[in-house]
Amino acid sequence: MNGSEAILELLADAGVKYLFGNPGTTELPLSDALVDHPRIKYILGLQEVPVVGIAEGYAQASRSPGVVNLHISCGLGNGMGMLYNAYRAGTPLIVTAGQQDRRLKFQEPILWSDMVSVAKPWTKWAIEVERAADLPNAIRRAVQTALMPPTGPVFLSIPVDVQREITEFDLTPPQPINPQVRPPAAELQRAAEMLCAAKNPGILVGSRVVEADGVAELVELAEALGAPVISESGTTHGRLSFPCTHPLSAPGLPLWAPEIEDRLSEFDVLFVAGTDVFRLYVYFEPARALPKHTRLIHLDQNYWELGKNYPTEVALAGDPKVGLAELAQLVRGRQSDEQQTVVRERTARRSEVHQQLRNDLQTTITSQQDQRPLTSAVIMHSLARALPPNVAVIEEAVTTTNTHLERLGAIADPTGYFGHRGWALGWGLGCSIGVKLAWPDRPVLAVLGEGASLYGIQGLWTAARYRIPVTFVICNNAQYQILKIGAQGMELPQAQAGRFEGMDIAGPEVDMVALARSLGVQAERVTEPDELTEKVRASLAGDVPRLFDVPIDRQTPGRLGY
Repeated sequence: MNGSEAILELLADAGVKYLFGNPGTTELPLSDALVDHPRIKYILGLQEVPVVGIAEGYAQASRSPGVVNLHISCGLGNGMGMLYNAYRAGTPLIVTAGQQDRRLKFQEPILWSDMVSVAKPWTKWAIEVERAADLPNAIRRAVQTALMPPTGPVFLSIPVDVQREITEFDLTPPQPINPQVRPPAAELQRAAEMLCAAKNPGILVGSRVVEADGVAELVELAEALGAPVISESGTTHGRLSFPCTHPLSAPGLPLWAPEIEDRLSEFDVLFVAGTDVFRLYVYFEPARALPKHTRLIHLDQNYWELGKNYPTEVALAGDPKVGLAELAQLVRGRQSDEQQTVVRERTARRSEVHQQLRNDLQTTITSQQDQRPLTSAVIMHSLARALPPNVAVIEEAVTTTNTHLERLGAIADPTGYFGHRGWALGWGLGCSIGVKLAWPDRPVLAVLGEGASLYGIQGLWTAARYRIPVTFVICNNAQYQILKIGAQGMELPQAQAGRFEGMDIAGPEVDMVALARSLGVQAERVTEPDELTEKVRASLAGDVPRLFDVPIDRQTPGRLGY
């Protein structure tokens, strides 16, 4: 067989079902080999932003490699923003690109470039395959590298002649390594001692817990301590690792260092699992986000994050699922009857506080029901009423969503939440399509800002072409509102006066309904909250993609807070 056929056989044996791409001349041998391929289906996107986004959504939901084929230098360039997202999220992507024939390389032909150097900063491994005989090892290494914690994207540049060369190949399938490494026993014992002795422990969690399938183990530890569980800030809040319906589920972490420090100041011991401490967005003073008196325990499979920004008293290097299970067992085994009584009382107090916060939010929503255009809180409440228990929600509209769905307890299954971690815009629309391909039996809702969606709007064509039934809700305030909030937070003089340059998508506004229809997706504008609930509920039960454009309040709030 030729090199392209060998690549596809190895990927198929690794469980790959889809190859996402936008082809060009340097990818034609691979495209030819995909015609009528019995095990891998090609998913075409009209531009590389949605293509990489779709692949990332598929990889995040399936926890298997999302495989992308881009068109040489220009295609890689178009997809770099989404590659950055995957890098910051630790998504196991295998990104390939065709390279010019090696016999032309010395002439520096059209479209040729050193793509490996371009991709290397945002990948775990990047290489150009110079010999067809090396293709099997390259694919096996790519699969293993992408999946081995800390997971992340890899890049393969494959010249046209390597794709076409016919030879015999070693087609031994990739065999990824089991990554469930146990944290050291002595460190687990130290952590259990600290947590049992803590007067007021808190828990901060991030995406890597749910990605390690450690949600149930985290629930066990939280209940053993009676400790509130806080999700990472909205700017890095990629996945939901604790059930938002649980009485110990606390509002998420604020965005800015002073507010983070204030929020965490009540805890004498903070247990952190599967997240960065901290990945901040805008500089504010005082800049120290972690209170000086708070002692830190950190469990993570990304060892680079342990003790990176703040001294860590106990660093637990290992798999979150394994570490959480053993730590919960150790904590329960060390607790006296008196400590167990304290845990029960602590749990009851926290449950009351969290329920009151939810009641207060509901009161605020009720007070805004008659406002038009709709407020962000009302829109999210309308969506919350439409969500079935097994829904998957992808959001790229941070100033609108503002963790409302979690605070309302609307996401019953924590695995079904996907948020932005890299912040290169255009991710959410494609990601939702990939999630639906990975989970065909779960309804999928994408909550998007109009500005973010326009970076990857071509993805709607892919949803229509392959009849992928995602429900897209565009929260439309015709502006880049997060930039206005940031400018006012920096106390910039013109921003303080309410004057902004280059932050309004108006004059003309984009007709999102007409744009969606031109790409083959049914679309309409919705202005009433009950109507939004009814139409989204029906769409989530349907079998075609649909888009709803919802105008929202255009006032600029102050700092986002929860």
